[in-house]
Amino acid sequence: MSNSKVVLITGVSSGIGRAAAIQFAKQGCRVFGTVRNTAKAQAIPDVILIEMDIRDEASIERGIQSIIGQAKRIDVLVNSAGVTLLGAMEETSIAEAQTLFDTNLFGLLRTIKAVLPHMRAQRSGRIVNVSSVLGFLPAPYMALYSASKHAVEGLSETLDHEVRQFGIRVALVEPSFTKTNLDLNAPQTVARISDYSKELGIVSLAIQNNVQKAPAPEGVAATLVEAALGPWKMRRTPKGEASLLAKLRRFMPAGPVEKGLRKTFGLG
Repeated sequence: MSNSKVVLITGVSSGIGRAAAIQFAKQGCRVFGTVRNTAKAQAIPDVILIEMDIRDEASIERGIQSIIGQAKRIDVLVNSAGVTLLGAMEETSIAEAQTLFDTNLFGLLRTIKAVLPHMRAQRSGRIVNVSSVLGFLPAPYMALYSASKHAVEGLSETLDHEVRQFGIRVALVEPSFTKTNLDLNAPQTVARISDYSKELGIVSLAIQNNVQKAPAPEGVAATLVEAALGPWKMRRTPKGEASLLAKLRRFMPAGPVEKGLRKTFGLG
């Protein structure tokens, strides 16, 4: 794929999405980035901001039509928008779980469904979904977030089989801890069950410490650019911890991997 591609990235107001938008623009791509409110969004050099809420089909349709009106095509879709949630599974309300899935899975699904007709018509395209190492590993007190990313992985692998006949490929990028506000300001479940409080406090502190020490989002953004513009590969993990965890999951026995995970989150 050449660098003069039309790229749509969801969730560019901050973090990984914003860093990716900047890097795609530097590659010479024509970049459209979605934000929920353009009036409040900070401008990004050489990136056209599109007002779009991935929880709202009508908003998505307006956004996609605006891009098609301006660029006539969409070559790359990067689904970067996402939310997280911290708390024991038992503490998580069904409403909280539904809200999380509405963005992390159904938001992604809505956006893909809106873009695919255009990619099928042009008989080419690349869809890059931002997953997580929690898409193939568990993490204590992040059950619903982990479940949503496992779902994204299953959807992505299946979709790739279905759309490759049209010259479209689907790829996953699986970051580990990244220094963004998403994890630093992770919302917690409203309900509290005292039996979990001690461990939850330990895990919360461990997550904060890991995020503070984590690399900036530019490394993940570079991996997203590779996944979108380079040779197709289903899974890509950014250099460092994410890449190491992927190798451990694949080659190490489950016991040592689980022990290492619990240590990462401050649990014995």
